[in-house]
Parts: sequence; C-alpha cells; structure tokens
Amino acid sequence: MSLRSTIATPEGKAPFVRSLFATIANRYDLITVLLSYGQDRRWKRRLIDLASPLRGRRVLDLACGTGDLAFAAAAQGGEVTGLDLTARMIELARGKTPAAGVRFLVGDMMALPFRDTSFDVVTTGYGLRNVPVLETTIAEIHRVLAPGGLLLSLDFNRPANATLRAAYLAYLSVVGSVVGALLHRNPDTYRYIAESIRHYPGAPGVVDRLEAAGFTGVEWRPVLGGLMAIHVAHRRAAA
Repeated sequence: MSLRSTIATPEGKAPFVRSLFATIANRYDLITVLLSYGQDRRWKRRLIDLASPLRGRRVLDLACGTGDLAFAAAAQGGEVTGLDLTARMIELARGKTPAAGVRFLVGDMMALPFRDTSFDVVTTGYGLRNVPVLETTIAEIHRVLAPGGLLLSLDFNRPANATLRAAYLAYLSVVGSVVGALLHRNPDTYRYIAESIRHYPGAPGVVDRLEAAGFTGVEWRPVLGGLMAIHVAHRRAAA
C-alpha cells in the first residue's frame, strides 16, 4: 500500500505515525533544523512570545518531542507539562538540561490523561497535522483548557493557491525522500511531511474546526510567507 493510501484513514495513519516517530526520535532535533534551514527555533520563540506572560500559568505542550517549546515556556516561569506519543522522545527530553521544572510523560493527544480545565495554555509544534482525527484532538484540547485559556499551534500550512501548493509539496517530497533515504534508507520517512499536508485542511480549515469546537478569537498568523502557520485560539471565558 502506498504512503498516501496508508495515512488517508485514521486506522492507517495512527500506527504509521507511531512507528515513524519512534524511528526518527534520535535524529529529530537535527531534522527540524535541517528541514527548516535553521528557522525552527525562531518560529518556536515567536509562538512562546504570543503566550507571554507565562509566569505561574499551567502550560501543556503537546507533541512535545524533545522539549523545545516546553523548555522555552518553563524559562518564562510556566508550570509546564510536556506530552508526546513516543517514549523515546520523552526519554530524550528528560535527559536534556535544564529539564528541571518540566514534567514529561507519554500520552496520546486524542485522549489526554488530564482532568477538565487543567491548563491555562496549550502549545503544540507540528502536532495537529499528525493526529489521526483532528476534530477529536481539538475537542480534547478544549476540554483541558481552563475558561479563558489559550491554544497556540505551529505547523505547516497547505497553501490555497494550487500552483504554489503543487510546487511546495513537490519540493518537500523530493527533499524528504532524499533525507529519508540517506538517514533511514526509507524515502517515506520524511516524504510523509508532504503527504500529511495533502490530507491536512490547511490553516483556514483548522480555523473552521477550532471555531466549531467552541474556541473564540481564532486566527492564524502566516510564517515563512504563509507556507507555515501559527494558530491562536481561546477557550471562552467563564460568564
């Protein structure tokens, strides 16, 4: 079965993503730098700046990977929990310094192991695009956010312009295939990025789904000329 067919359904995408991130965990930091041409950290700083001030606020970083956003939020005084589906990612995050002040655990974004209204801020970098069912994950984020809470998400966009989209996906597919073949002897490893974008609703579509789930003040901010996006959304404050 082709990669495109495999990730076209939740039943196919879920095991593929689990296997994928277990495979790439040890090289995850390197790959995010290479594929973003060194811009990834700057984009993440921009996201954290949108969440400020964080001192004393309860922060949940989803799909935390090796901890970039979690550590950045903790550095600003947040009480941070990082959650990732991949045990090796969590192991690597816990091994970093300064790991103090951040609690890391393995968990699923589609079934968050937290009580309702547990967090003031939820962040995620490259998380929403990778879940098997986007609507389920958005509902879970809404559930664990306190009234007035803030969601911030950084991810690839799916450009609306057909010509730009075709060129963008072709570029990501070629580069991803080469890097995947070199590092893992499997072109699908990073070609997945382009294929996942094909199935992604794009920034405006994510706005629609966030609003449908009850978020307010939803907007997306273009990054890299709109090829990437940061979503900003709020859970409605208590009456």
